Parts: sequence; structure tokens; C-alpha cells
Amino acid sequence: MTTPRRPPRTGFLVSQLGAFAAARFAELIKPAGLTPATAGVLRIIAMEPGLSQRELATRLGSVPSRVVVLVDSLEGAGLVSRTRDPADRRHHRLDATDAGRRVLGTLRTAAETQSRDILEPLEPEEREAFSAIVAKLAAAHGLDPDVHTGYGRKDAGDAARG
Repeated sequence: MTTPRRPPRTGFLVSQLGAFAAARFAELIKPAGLTPATAGVLRIIAMEPGLSQRELATRLGSVPSRVVVLVDSLEGAGLVSRTRDPADRRHHRLDATDAGRRVLGTLRTAAETQSRDILEPLEPEEREAFSAIVAKLAAAHGLDPDVHTGYGRKDAGDAARG
């Protein structure tokens, strides 16, 4: 008598794969002095120059006080600047510095390495199919491909401290 085959636990495996991917990315960017949280914030600021901290918090789905910790970390590292918004002096513009824009190349390389590490066991056609399926699922569930849902967590600011 054979044992009945247990159905795959897809959600659990996707969660494990996500944890593996996050840990691998964190490992790859650690030499640059960044965490996944600060790397994501830097990327958004570079993509949307002049964004205010409040707008950034809204984009991340986080409260402004948590975003302050992330921006402080990036500003302290010389990767982001805060300047008074000439159109509204109550707000500060966030911009990537030249050093911050250079670090984006490091982040791009880390992301490419991370993807290669994750997808290595697959054949080229499987990689394309998997990527398309993941993108379709993310879109169907309203996930923003540029913002990790972890920014809204209570400990998101702790992640900035590494």
C-alpha cells in the first residue's frame, strides 16, 4: 500500500523562497553598508527626486516617524540629501546624492546576482515562465513591484539599523 501523496504547500514554499531571497539580498548589500529597507528607500528616492518624507511614507505604507529613521540612516551615509522645498517651506525634498546614485549600481548588481542565485536551477524557458507567473500573481494581489510590504511593519525602522 502506498502513502497518499500530500498536495504541495505552495504558500509555505513561496514564503520560504521569499525568506531565502531576502536573506541573500541582505547578504549581498551588506558590504555597501545598506539593509534591504534602506536600499529600497534609496531606490525610490532616486526614482522620484524631490519626494517629501510624508509622500515617501505614503508610498511605503508606513508612518512618517518610521521613515525618518530610514532617511536619517541614508543621509548620515551621504547617500540622500534633505533640502527645504522652495514651493512649500514646511516640507523637505529628498534626493539621492551623487554617492547615492553610484550605490544604485551596486544594488542593481546585487539584485541581478540574487535573481541568478534563485533561478539557477531552472532552464531558461522555466525562468521566463516563473518570472511571468510571479509578476501576474503580484499584480493580481495588488502588490507594488517597487515597495516591499515590510515597510508597514512595526519593526521596519529596526531593519534600518541592521
